Amino acid sequence: MEFDMNVEMLRMAFWQIVVIAGPILLVALAIGLFVGIIQAATSINEATLSFVPKLVLVLTTFGLLANLMLVQLTDYFSFIFDQVTQVS
Repeated sequence: MEFDMNVEMLRMAFWQIVVIAGPILLVALAIGLFVGIIQAATSINEATLSFVPKLVLVLTTFGLLANLMLVQLTDYFSFIFDQVTQVS
């Protein structure tokens, strides 16, 4: 394999990481920001107040997007394994 092909494989791997982890991280960021603003406005300083909603919504998001993530990872690994078999 040439250098350009290796760089392309690495680019595809990083893109898969962004596509798969992005929605979950964005939900966690949004909920953390929202709860942080509410806590700052009301002067409530409770750690579980930010942890529990974030945990529930991140798990819900993961549950809703698990099928999409699995399909994308399966397609990516199928492509990678096809590329490996073409090399040898």
